[in-house]
Amino acid sequence: MPHVITQPCCNDASCVPVCPVGCIHPTPDEPGFASAEALYIDPASCIDCGACVAECPVGAITRDTAPAAGRFLDLAEAYYQRNPLPPGIPDASPPAARAEIEELRVAVVGSGPAGAYAALELLEHPGATVTMFDRLPTPWGLVRGGVAPDHPSTKSVTEVFERAAANGRFRFHLNVEVGTHITHDELAAAHHAVIYAYGASGDRRLGIPGEDLPGSASATEFVNWYNGHPDFIDRTFDLSCRRAVVVGNGNVALDIARLLVADPAELAATDMADHALAALAAGTIEEVVVLGRRGPAQAAYTTPELLALTDLDGADVLALSDEARLDPGQLAALRSDPIGLAKAQAAAELTTRHRGASRRIVLRYLCSPLEILGDQRVTGVRVARNRLEHGPGGDVRAVPTGIEETIEAGLVLRAVGYRGAALSGLPFDHDRGVLPNDFGRVLAGTGEPIPGVYTAGWIKRGPSGGIGANKKCALDTVAALLADHSAGFLPAPATTPQDLDALVRQRRPTAVGVHEWRAIDRTERDLGAVQGRPRRKLASFPALLAVAHGEDSMPTIPLPIDADGFRL
Repeated sequence: MPHVITQPCCNDASCVPVCPVGCIHPTPDEPGFASAEALYIDPASCIDCGACVAECPVGAITRDTAPAAGRFLDLAEAYYQRNPLPPGIPDASPPAARAEIEELRVAVVGSGPAGAYAALELLEHPGATVTMFDRLPTPWGLVRGGVAPDHPSTKSVTEVFERAAANGRFRFHLNVEVGTHITHDELAAAHHAVIYAYGASGDRRLGIPGEDLPGSASATEFVNWYNGHPDFIDRTFDLSCRRAVVVGNGNVALDIARLLVADPAELAATDMADHALAALAAGTIEEVVVLGRRGPAQAAYTTPELLALTDLDGADVLALSDEARLDPGQLAALRSDPIGLAKAQAAAELTTRHRGASRRIVLRYLCSPLEILGDQRVTGVRVARNRLEHGPGGDVRAVPTGIEETIEAGLVLRAVGYRGAALSGLPFDHDRGVLPNDFGRVLAGTGEPIPGVYTAGWIKRGPSGGIGANKKCALDTVAALLADHSAGFLPAPATTPQDLDALVRQRRPTAVGVHEWRAIDRTERDLGAVQGRPRRKLASFPALLAVAHGEDSMPTIPLPIDADGFRL
């Protein structure tokens, strides 16, 4: 009875090396790994040993008879039809020997997946110590602040990251902003190397009229708001309209659409921020329109996320037949693009899927926003209808047809991508929004690597790929760092860890270490347990720091009230 990998797959490939028959692909060494939507278990080769189940950090692997398996098993079978495995069981190769390291001090700036995976890899070497910095009082970056609250399996990857925090050679300096409280030069002086993995927290704009009207906001703001990011606790969103429009068709756009129409009672069992629970419970949104400028085959969301969306209880998920159905010629053209074909087929099925639910998500394709309408606030979006045009290099472009329409809406959220920001003291590629680098080695203006300065994650390669892509990216950077250390290229620290600690205490008395983070984590879990939730997030800097520093071990947080006056 084979196993199957389902929607929560984070692509971190922890399952690959434990499979005794090598039936999980693509592996990190294979060309398709970076662009893979998920990993796939070959149903014909799986021996049902369960080793991958135990290793998966997000609980994505199940038996093929489980209710969640269905379409995901079909995707796996389709993958191996195109990528058959060679016969025989691969020989198990011994793990690569790790170089002996006497002393290696590394600072990691950013505690999201890239930074956490870099720290874990470094700590595999007994001579290495890691100090991690983050401007927030809480770690784990977008896993805490970006993953949708109704995807708890994905969030469980933080249990892997906690292995670093539990290591005696690891330290946190949270609530400390590098470039503000500590300079790059001061950080570099205390370490052999610094890895910058602070992600891409900015958002991209549409560049159309009306974008700054009240009722128009970025997905970054909305996601941070409902996930309890302390910078966004005072942000408000008017959810009293009937229709919302989400511009963009990536996974974040689907997350937002799903949460806007979800049953508030189901959300109340998640770790969504209390203020967002209350606002969504009182909201009146009945329809969310998701706009994509190209067709379903070119959508940026992954097929597993789309399939998971169609299982949403209490809401219809629809597509328009003239935008989502493909004629035989278009289907034939997609035979060489299996991922695009799977997306197109899944979208085509939604054109006939009407269950009569009171709320719905409408996936619109071949539509580009031209203007956000309204005088004092948003009243709608003017869009252009597109057609697809195939370029000589195989690229597919959206070309306006000259037909326009207006979609009435009271809320518009743009989900068209993130963007990295410069950090004081470091070079920056403003065109790409990344730190200029060569395989993770940060480059000076001359194009030469800056000794001891590295980067990983979205600020290294741009905001693409999920958790697993950040793991591979981080491990590649650490490999470059260790090679430079072995070659004697890293500068020796000029100051001691004690000097750095004293500087942090002087500049940032409210810094949060491992012990203080444990207090926050324990308190949030205890508060959540009272309501049967995984945690109740402390969503303000004062509340987080009060708990961290022992001023209030169990703060009083008012319970959110739903639209009928009942406590959630």
